[in-house]
Amino acid sequence: MRAKDLLLVTLREPPAEAEIPSHQWLVRGGFIRRVASGIYAYMPLMWRVLRKVEAIVREEMEATGALELRLPALQPAELWRRSDRWDTYTAGEGIMFNLTDRQGRELGLGPTHEEVVTSLAADLIRSYRQLPVSFYQLQTKFRDEIRPRFGLMRGREFIMKDAYSFHADEEDLRRYYGCMDQAYRRIFARCGLKVLAVQADSGAIGGAASQEFMAVADAGEDLVLSSGDGRYAANQERARSLPPPSAPLSVTADERFATPGQAGIDAVCAAHNLDPTQTVKVLLHRACFADGPDQPVLTVLRGDQEVNTVKLTNLLGRVLAERGVVLALERLDVDTLQAHGVELPVGFLGPDLPDDVMQGAPGLVGGFLRIVDPTAADLAGFVCGANVPDQHRRVPGWSAIGLSFTKADVRSAQPGDRCCHDPRTVLTATRGIEVGHIFQLGCKYSSALQACFSTESGSTEPIRMGCYGIGVSRLAQAVVEQNHDGNGMIWPVSIAPFEVVVTVANGEEQEQCRLGEKLYGELRAAGVDVLLDDRVERAGVKFKDADLLGIPWRVVVGRNAARGQVELKMRSARDVLDLDASRLLRHLLPRLQRQRRGSLPEVAV
Repeated sequence: MRAKDLLLVTLREPPAEAEIPSHQWLVRGGFIRRVASGIYAYMPLMWRVLRKVEAIVREEMEATGALELRLPALQPAELWRRSDRWDTYTAGEGIMFNLTDRQGRELGLGPTHEEVVTSLAADLIRSYRQLPVSFYQLQTKFRDEIRPRFGLMRGREFIMKDAYSFHADEEDLRRYYGCMDQAYRRIFARCGLKVLAVQADSGAIGGAASQEFMAVADAGEDLVLSSGDGRYAANQERARSLPPPSAPLSVTADERFATPGQAGIDAVCAAHNLDPTQTVKVLLHRACFADGPDQPVLTVLRGDQEVNTVKLTNLLGRVLAERGVVLALERLDVDTLQAHGVELPVGFLGPDLPDDVMQGAPGLVGGFLRIVDPTAADLAGFVCGANVPDQHRRVPGWSAIGLSFTKADVRSAQPGDRCCHDPRTVLTATRGIEVGHIFQLGCKYSSALQACFSTESGSTEPIRMGCYGIGVSRLAQAVVEQNHDGNGMIWPVSIAPFEVVVTVANGEEQEQCRLGEKLYGELRAAGVDVLLDDRVERAGVKFKDADLLGIPWRVVVGRNAARGQVELKMRSARDVLDLDASRLLRHLLPRLQRQRRGSLPEVAV
């Protein structure tokens, strides 16, 4: 392709809305153009990148035996209601665009396709002889993000690869899950992306096990905790750890003591020579349901710990399953409660806060569901609020509280915590961008949508399922986030918009133009994806654009063209090699061939 035919429009300054480097460079390089909040047009350069990513994905998916199909973006609400996810995705998380057609039927724009593909499996699969089978698609997805940001990282419309597998038993599901794990690692390596595979929360997708693939980057929205020995890594939403040991506290009697104005752990500890590990804190939430009143929740943790709302929400979903799907977990709004005559001694709450204190609270029913984290439950003696303003309480043990609690891990693991598998190892923190997620779904969707099969013995069982997603457009931007410098992007050869750019320094000098055209033709004939920059622009502008676009190799046809000499430079290196134009292909082609499979970039020409 020729640069003058590319409608190449680059920017010298970063756009105001671009907050992270990859977003800035993609906009400045003319790869993407913002149409509306969270909605971007993929311009020709970006589309070339995405097509190469998709080609790698297709190659690796088909190597697993997956069959490509295309599922509808418009999905009927009925299917989502059968899996109990319609309210979660529309009223709870609220990320599904939904509408009513002219016949009054409710539809959603698919953020994912478990329901649709399971309904097809229910129609098509009858016998164990048809299993296993897997499908995948590359399709545009839609999510009504509350705060779209970072370009393609968190948009309202994006390209995703999603795959679904169907199995006769859990063993075969685990086998294929492992196969997909390896396929994902190959995809990311071939795209030049450094990833960390971590244990993850299954979220609204559900299932027994899941694993995220995190592209390591300072701009990542997720916090990954991993062990130095490489044996453990998890998203903080899922991570487990050993908390620091608590300081011993001898309490011989249950007694109250004055804490005037000391509303909080830090104030009480400072005034009474206590360690935060000797105290417990009480948090109040409401578990929100689609139908009916909400459930008040009282959670107790050790004073130095923080609640993990994902773990707590998942726990509530299991404990309160009979009442329906927990759509959201919200902190109780003290101001709203006070407006309805509910007075809470905030800062002085104790684990035995009476149920009747919530009488009159709008939208709530029943007493507290009481949860205690092991960090608090394992304390022999502790200090807590006395449920009276300006008073706390020394408690000799949980028997003095006299109430029943559900004991569960609901704390957030923190960097520096000891690892469960080896207390001598501690967790360290890394920021990551989620680029892939795989799940063992089990029978969650097949049971709900009655996708069953006849076993070899003649019995009927629900099909076991797995699902596997890659954010294709997000992956492409994550590559830029990991591969850029002060001059622009540095694309890996495997997914670069072009592998080589031939830059004619002076587009009005005939000798340079002739040699540039000759090399352009030879490279194309050799199967190289090459761009000829034959624009009538200053050489400096062309060089800056070449660096900005991040094309891996640059051939400069300049003042030595009359002697048949050119310059060769790799984008990621400083050195420039002067060589005879007749030797260009012999020198360049072997290097390109090695880099096309996603091998690590060379450091010198």
